[in-house]
Amino acid sequence: MLNSHKIRAKQIFIPTRIPGAKYVVNQYVGCGHACLYCYAKFMCRWKNYGEWGSWVEIKENAPELARKFVEGKVVMSSVSDAYQPIEKELQLTKKVLENMDKCTELSVLTKSNLVTRDIDIFKEFEKIEVGLTLNGFEGETKNLFEPLSPGHKARLSALESLSKNGIKTYGFISPVIPKLVNLESLISESKNFVNYYIVELMNLTASGSEFKRVLREKYPESYELLRSREKFEKFANEVKEILIKSNVEVMQLVTHYPSLGVINLSAQMDKI
Repeated sequence: MLNSHKIRAKQIFIPTRIPGAKYVVNQYVGCGHACLYCYAKFMCRWKNYGEWGSWVEIKENAPELARKFVEGKVVMSSVSDAYQPIEKELQLTKKVLENMDKCTELSVLTKSNLVTRDIDIFKEFEKIEVGLTLNGFEGETKNLFEPLSPGHKARLSALESLSKNGIKTYGFISPVIPKLVNLESLISESKNFVNYYIVELMNLTASGSEFKRVLREKYPESYELLRSREKFEKFANEVKEILIKSNVEVMQLVTHYPSLGVINLSAQMDKI
């Protein structure tokens, strides 16, 4: 059962170091999707509500705070999912979007097809993009890693619907785990209704001890490839080559390794 905690926030537009963005908006903190690998579980250090995935903090005055106009790109959300299950009932995200200045440059990322509910509001924004996380997890893998999030086909359908309604879309392919995520297949399935991609390799450090334990026990070959620096860098270079040859726009390849960092593939793809 998801425990909810209502608070009143002082501000909703928070400065961020996310590349290309100036602010993040998190009307929720915590997430009912309960993804085992979620990097945002670090929030549990400051929120004493329990294990990640068991709680959500609700900023009930977020719609009021969202009326303030800010310049620069705004990302929604970074430590939650704006369309996690509780949103269907509360409609907090919808109210935030309704109250936002429609001149705001907004980027929304979610794992939920519930996002299509707000297409009419998205159309009111002068500059907006909406992304869906894609990884193709199915069966036991999805039950282990993303037990409560909508499935792969629902996310593809949401992207297609958004695109057909004139909304700029992107595919956030993450987390890319060797032997478990098929990049070529994900791109082939979605390229007709995705404007660009961001690809993120699995961040084993940020994923937490429980995820590492499960990955090691269930998928030992994948675990070893991620754990070894030499093997990981070889894998990252293989991914890079696949993306360069994909004939789609890939804005970034995020590796999380200091020696590799964030690789901007746009210039390299222009040469193909």
